[in-house]
Amino acid sequence: MVLLALWEWGHRAYGPLVLPGLDDTALALLRLVEDGRVGPALAETAGNAGVGWAAGALAGLAAGTLAGLRDAVQRALQPVAVVFLGIPAIAWVVMALLWFGGRWAVVFTVAVATGPLVFAAAVEGVRSLDGALLRMARAFRVPVTAQLVHLHAPHMLSHLFPAFATTLAMSWKVSVMAELLAGAGGIGDGLARARAHVDTAEIMAWVVVVVGVLVVVDLALLQPLQRRMWFWRDDGRSVGR
Repeated sequence: MVLLALWEWGHRAYGPLVLPGLDDTALALLRLVEDGRVGPALAETAGNAGVGWAAGALAGLAAGTLAGLRDAVQRALQPVAVVFLGIPAIAWVVMALLWFGGRWAVVFTVAVATGPLVFAAAVEGVRSLDGALLRMARAFRVPVTAQLVHLHAPHMLSHLFPAFATTLAMSWKVSVMAELLAGAGGIGDGLARARAHVDTAEIMAWVVVVVGVLVVVDLALLQPLQRRMWFWRDDGRSVGR
């Protein structure tokens, strides 16, 4: 409510060209829905972000797990991850447009922007596991499958889940930005069209769509998953407590 109040105050203070009002934005959003533009754009952006995020997360998870297990691999890959993190996403977009163009430029940009963060989380997850627990499990001859399910997986997930959630949100932002610059369709293309027409109400309507999807995904998917993944904790936050 405070954010909405500040939004309306900004509209009244600076005018509709700088910040459209809530009513104008709602009308623009309704017009986009009635024109049938929201659904296809949303599906295209979700596809680009999802494929890029999955590729980056899988690559980061595999490389990070291997680096956590082997010091030599960690020393080799850590500088690469730092370099990837240091390159701005917009620079990746420009290079990807030259290399691939179209949708694959968007997918590639999302993958290289999210992969290093998952890599860092995977390395920390492997290296921070308590060695005493592993030695105890071996001493009591706990089966390997039980060790993976009850020791390695919960510990890794406690590090990986925040990285997955953060990079999932990042994938949306990067995908929209890449689509805007690449003209690859999706929500970014809608933003580019609205910018060309200097239609700030439509721009804010697209922003509302992006933010609304992220809020729904967080409330309907990420938070329930997080609560279920805390089943191994005894801190009052697990399911049924």
